[in-house]
Amino acid sequence: MCDFCNHMHHDEPVNQMPLIGDKAPEFIANTTNGKINFPADYSGKWVILFSHPADFTPVCTTEFMTFQSMINDFNKLNTDIIGLSVGTLTGHLAWIKAIKEIQYKDWKDMQITFPIIDDMNMEIAKKYGMIHDNESNNKTVRAVFIIDPVGIIRTILYYPLTIGRNFDEIKRTLIALQTTDAFQVATPADWMPGDAVVVPAPTTTDAMNSRLKNNDKNLDVKAWFLTLKRVSLTDIEKALAKQTSKKKK
Repeated sequence: MCDFCNHMHHDEPVNQMPLIGDKAPEFIANTTNGKINFPADYSGKWVILFSHPADFTPVCTTEFMTFQSMINDFNKLNTDIIGLSVGTLTGHLAWIKAIKEIQYKDWKDMQITFPIIDDMNMEIAKKYGMIHDNESNNKTVRAVFIIDPVGIIRTILYYPLTIGRNFDEIKRTLIALQTTDAFQVATPADWMPGDAVVVPAPTTTDAMNSRLKNNDKNLDVKAWFLTLKRVSLTDIEKALAKQTSKKKK
């Protein structure tokens, strides 16, 4: 009985997902762009690692085309895209070829340029908790991991099989992460790049009283614990460009 209990306790959870703040699980994989060693190959860059349930499926096709349409925007933000599904490389390649023949919105003749991982044995999907058995035991849910230039998971988004993702929100979240890193601030509800940000609250009585007097014209004090500051889109772009140039050196 005791041995059985010990055995049960030492079994690792099958689909344990990493958490925000954790190091991104490492893997080596074959992709449609060749072999990658993750996250080592992407050191110094932000990465959006996302899973899709299967090749040749309608929602996934619209998502791939949307990601590809935004690839230059993400590249300007020092960000690479990596897709993953439990399909084979040959399946991925055939699907990429099929996508090139599809017209969706005003996109046509679209070549998917970001790598798609072959994860037939679901090894990587399980490392990242992308298999949710009650949704499907052989397809990944629609997961999004935003991973920073030092390989730390900063955001995790999950969607069911039936719902396509909001890609503007993924981009907004990425810019928000880069902005909060660059300016040591937070972002309020519904923040968009160029909106006011939240500055850290005071941590002492003196600082609280000083904040309430507010001699800084750049600050909009709503309460001692809620103060906004305007950061222009230009300032954000300059800060992000500086971050990117530092990472490339």
